[in-house]
Amino acid sequence: MLLELQDLCVTYRTGKKDLKAVDHVSFGIERGDTLGIIGESGSGKSTLVMAMLRQLDPRFAKISGSIHFKGQELTALSNDEFKRLLWKQIAIVFQKSMNSLSPVHRIGSQFEDIYRAHQPHASKSEIHSRALELFALVNLPERIYHLYPHELSGGMMQRLSIVLSLMFHPDLLIMDEATTALDVVTQGQILREIMKLEQGMNLTRIMITHDLSVVTSSCRKIMVLYAGCMMEFGSVEQVIKNHLHPYTEGLIRSFPSLYGEKQALRGISGTLPDLTNPPVGCVFAPRCPYATAQCREQRPVMTEYAPGHFAACHRYSREEVKQHA
Repeated sequence: MLLELQDLCVTYRTGKKDLKAVDHVSFGIERGDTLGIIGESGSGKSTLVMAMLRQLDPRFAKISGSIHFKGQELTALSNDEFKRLLWKQIAIVFQKSMNSLSPVHRIGSQFEDIYRAHQPHASKSEIHSRALELFALVNLPERIYHLYPHELSGGMMQRLSIVLSLMFHPDLLIMDEATTALDVVTQGQILREIMKLEQGMNLTRIMITHDLSVVTSSCRKIMVLYAGCMMEFGSVEQVIKNHLHPYTEGLIRSFPSLYGEKQALRGISGTLPDLTNPPVGCVFAPRCPYATAQCREQRPVMTEYAPGHFAACHRYSREEVKQHA
């Protein structure tokens, strides 16, 4: 197992009240896996990743649980040990990362500065060669090394962000809404290039998005997150074709399909709960069309209904799932 989380919790301290943004999330991915994390805005997707990468201020965020990466417990590492691991073994393409570069310095100059932050003795020719090697992988022309960020299109800037994250051959690449701001054609091109990179570099990817089509077209596994809780986890085929959780059903129905019978789009009624005072039972019960008294009073346990397919819902028993599969 390359990455394994056990009971990860993140609680934000907000004045007199605490807000549990991630609530006992557990999952694992093997080397070479591609996992898409989906859910509405505010469901805790980015917070989950920021906790994994220790990017949350400990004064305002309390993190508990276990994060194992390549056999080592990340929460037990010192700050210096973790800094040596970040970017070399785990890299991330942040949300809106295309806006993070200095507008007054050339791309090549910034690439050199970033590279030398981790390899201070690298020569200029070594850094230039590495940059051109990565440019070729994502179909960027060599000339952009001498350009300024404002001279690049949005798609080129996003490719450049991916290049920077792959600078040191990381084992795990995390992409947080990395293609959201792009048009559909450019997004498709970048996703295809990423999938090719994964095959050539033995790369494992976690992709955070609210776009179901991105996950189904570029990932093998899906985790459905709602109000900080994991609702469902499994392969793309399991979760999309044989979904078990009503929240997953709602996400699928709210997304237009290009294939099969056309159906009217239906949003999920209601809003996310107040996480400073979450519901007693299932966190989705106030919005769930199938909710019962048991759902409102008792929190469901994450259960494996088929090999690799997990869901936390009172609606199904193992026998019922076998009948519906």
